Amino acid sequence: MVTPKLSVRSANPEAARLLEASGIHPLLSRLWAARGVHQPEDVRLAWGAMIPPGQLTQVEYAAGLLADAIRDGKRLLIVADYDCDGATACAVGLRALRSMGASVDYLVPNRFETGYGLSPAVVSLAEQHHAGKPDILVTVDNGIASIDGVDAARQAGMDVIVTDHHLPADTLPDALAIVNPNQPGCGFPSKNLAGVGVIFYLMLALRAELRRRGVFPADGGPRLDQLADLVALGTVADVVRLDANNRLLVTQGLKRMRSGRMQAGLRALFAVAGREPRNASGFDLGFALGPRINAAGRLADMSIGIECLTTDDEGRALELARQLDAMNQERRSIETTMREEALVAFEAATPSIKATVCVYDPGWHQGVVGLVASRLKETYWRPTLAFARSDSGELRGSGRSIPDVHLRDVLDLVSKRYPGIILKFGGHAMAAGLTLREDAYEMFIDAFDAAVTELTGRSSFEPIIETDGSLEEGYANADVAGLLQQQVWGAGFPAPIFRDTFYVRQQRLLKDKHLKLSLERGHQRFDAIWFNQAEMLPEHIDCAYRLDQNIWNGRVSAQLIIEYACGPGGAR
Repeated sequence: MVTPKLSVRSANPEAARLLEASGIHPLLSRLWAARGVHQPEDVRLAWGAMIPPGQLTQVEYAAGLLADAIRDGKRLLIVADYDCDGATACAVGLRALRSMGASVDYLVPNRFETGYGLSPAVVSLAEQHHAGKPDILVTVDNGIASIDGVDAARQAGMDVIVTDHHLPADTLPDALAIVNPNQPGCGFPSKNLAGVGVIFYLMLALRAELRRRGVFPADGGPRLDQLADLVALGTVADVVRLDANNRLLVTQGLKRMRSGRMQAGLRALFAVAGREPRNASGFDLGFALGPRINAAGRLADMSIGIECLTTDDEGRALELARQLDAMNQERRSIETTMREEALVAFEAATPSIKATVCVYDPGWHQGVVGLVASRLKETYWRPTLAFARSDSGELRGSGRSIPDVHLRDVLDLVSKRYPGIILKFGGHAMAAGLTLREDAYEMFIDAFDAAVTELTGRSSFEPIIETDGSLEEGYANADVAGLLQQQVWGAGFPAPIFRDTFYVRQQRLLKDKHLKLSLERGHQRFDAIWFNQAEMLPEHIDCAYRLDQNIWNGRVSAQLIIEYACGPGGAR
């Protein structure tokens, strides 16, 4: 395990004073200001503060095409992706389009059979769809790289509207319309919308178009804010940057969940996860609900997840949620085995760790390699790729990166330097997927390592735990912990981590792997826990921690979740 470096996030006292003067809690003012919030308007999270749909390139044109299709009774088919963002995007599209009178169904590619996105193979499946051959395909959370797939659809007599958020290549598909904040020339201020956010915006634009045409009254039509729970789940689960607009979307979704107003499928997922919707948080979405939806796409067929999110039958939703929960348990078991095998194999085969980590086993499960890459990335703090063999003999890889390395840019450089060894790739800065020729694996390892070294100028990296400095004693309590839990934290807007020194009064191991602590600072005592830490600590520690609530037998107390601790002077 790589030893982290502790740092203190840059403060912005002037912005903090401005926020506090507007009535925001002093601690929140300090934390938000350090995360780039400069004006009280930046934390307005009501619907009225949302960026208007019209700023999204081609969204109004695409809305007009969909309005024409509804008027003409054309068949629409949503082509989804097999992760949680894709599933929630599909559910938003289905629910919204049906509520506006569209004839619409969906198709989700199978990870193991047709791979990601609108490929020619998926177009063939669309032609033979049980609901009839569609007139228009609408991609959600994919399509920006589907040049061959869009061409195949057009040759088969089907038009395509692409909605996506992934970074485009130099060439765009020849679709009827492309709605993607990251396409060239799009002036939409938030480039961080998830796939579910993009289709939600298109549905808002479609309702506005139908109002203009007199189909709905000026302020009528379906209540699309009722889909905010799905938008929040997909946004958090896809780990997109939580800029102000995304925080607004997630906040509105959490508000609906906490008030008990959510889709039957989400209520069922909360139940099987043993979480309480009244206290719904971003953590619940990212670590309890999201993985259960993702398990369907990893091990079986994401249509189970989509059906769970689109049924209004509470009993059916619970039945499907239980299936997803069982899949998630199976996924965890497979992942644990693969991770242990990967650690052993990598350490045995690698005399010295270079700038990157690549692991491959022909017997591994294709749907779980991304999770293995994520765990190894945390262990070695290197950009990491894990590969499994597909039925066709190609290698399917999934990668996770660190903040210093833009993974898609690295793969792009390798692809240009060594044409033909990467059959296809795509993704973001922090996560990407690719397909390789099996005989090119050894060459790729060296090329990948060289590309990372060239682009960063470094061959080693160290994790940095960025803290918010000391937590004022008056705020180290359960009430403030609850206040922090109610806020939206996540990618690009990290949850607060504080740094203080403590006296260790007591410590013991739980289940031989978690360190349970009683800590003292000044006149205050705290229960604390450090997960997956089996080594005992010295009497005095320098500690990075999160402030949390511990609820036991109806009693609520403050608890510290340790991120890292060492003896005084041990942290850099």
